Amino acid sequence: MRAKTTWIIIADGAHARIARHKGPGTGIVSALDHEFAAPHAPTREFVSDRPGSYPDRGALGTHRFAPKTDRHEHEKVLFAADIGAVLNKAAEEKAFDRLILVAPPEALGNLRAALNDRTRALVTEEIAKDLTHVPMHALAEHLRDVIEA
Repeated sequence: MRAKTTWIIIADGAHARIARHKGPGTGIVSALDHEFAAPHAPTREFVSDRPGSYPDRGALGTHRFAPKTDRHEHEKVLFAADIGAVLNKAAEEKAFDRLILVAPPEALGNLRAALNDRTRALVTEEIAKDLTHVPMHALAEHLRDVIEA
């Protein structure tokens, strides 16, 4: 019986890396030869200084309104969709047997939404924590309980 391969996605709204674990004593290594980074600009660069306005013939005069969606938040959703597409393709190619998602709560929700049913079925753990700053060699210590399960 072959060892189960676990992929661990470590992400936030703008950075992600995918690690691999092949069983007890094997450690955690990079699953891919690159990491992911979104070129997010601050929200102030996406919008003007003042909200738009439209004329109103009523007693209140001109109205102003803020955008319905925050462009920065939208960029985070798009980034999660890109990561989800990579994970969905890898699941289809049977690159892993189990998937662990590690991200802050908002990013975790975005990632979860980006996964198709097949990939979502392979998720064994979700950890609402930001570990993007933790070096690869130290991840095993932070994930000991879930990778040994």
